[in-house]
Amino acid sequence: MALSEFNFKFMQPGRIRLAVIFSSTLLLIAFAAIFIRGLNLGVDFTGGTIVEVGYEQSTDTEAVLKILQDGGFADANVQYFGSDRDIAIRLGVHEGTKDDLSNQVLALLRHDGTKVEMRRVEFVGPQVGKELIEDGGLAILYTFLGILIYVSVRFEKRFAVGSVLALLHDTIITIGFFALFQLEFNLTVLAAVLAVIGYSLNDTIVVFDRIRENFLKLRKRTPVEVMNISINQTLLRTIITSLTTLLVVLTLLFIGGELIFGFAAALTVGILIGTYSSIYVASSVTLAMGISKLDLMPVEKEGEEQEEILP
Repeated sequence: MALSEFNFKFMQPGRIRLAVIFSSTLLLIAFAAIFIRGLNLGVDFTGGTIVEVGYEQSTDTEAVLKILQDGGFADANVQYFGSDRDIAIRLGVHEGTKDDLSNQVLALLRHDGTKVEMRRVEFVGPQVGKELIEDGGLAILYTFLGILIYVSVRFEKRFAVGSVLALLHDTIITIGFFALFQLEFNLTVLAAVLAVIGYSLNDTIVVFDRIRENFLKLRKRTPVEVMNISINQTLLRTIITSLTTLLVVLTLLFIGGELIFGFAAALTVGILIGTYSSIYVASSVTLAMGISKLDLMPVEKEGEEQEEILP
């Protein structure tokens, strides 16, 4: 019986070299976008006011935006939520309470007799936004530290390094995507980034678990052969899991509306790059660090050899 339904040579030096070039290019683009263009932070992080209103009939967001800009809210951002009659308006930091700002917005939108109903008003102060940025960064940092400890305990330190580098790779590229295309980065997107970390780790752990098993079973095979066999054995599961998850995420992306667009976009990028990184980043880094079957052999307890020698 064949060891696997597939027999792709993932860990060939030439393919690993291409993967290094590909990943390095994506990371360079991501870093350039983050440091040159910067993130388009949402109200959650910058502070400001969110006003949600409802119209009796479908409304054009561009027309609403022009009314607000002409009325003194040059930093306004307008988008649909739920339907083309429900509008979410995001304003930057302005003087006055949230009630004052919402009344000004409502007065502008009703200036020509249009019937507009106030749905919700939410205010986020600049100090709160700053704290959210710090807390979000700490959440990602603690996640990486927890993963490093978990994988080190469950597997071996080389696997831990490979998995964390793969997760850093996925996180930076996902955030860089938002910086490159200037998509709004808010708390919802941050939640998606954390979800991507969990998804990518799950895929990586499955591959690593099979690699560990095969290092102990296929003791006459080289590390490269063991890696290739293990990746091929888990490839069908990886493909099916990624495709079924993408079907749901792409549905959210295209028909979920603008409010959930950022969340779905982050998950889409993260799933695609995470599937790739579990093979060509996590596994190749572990291989490059010199993993072998000796590193995974169970440690013999003191006294076992003595018991075998004694009559």
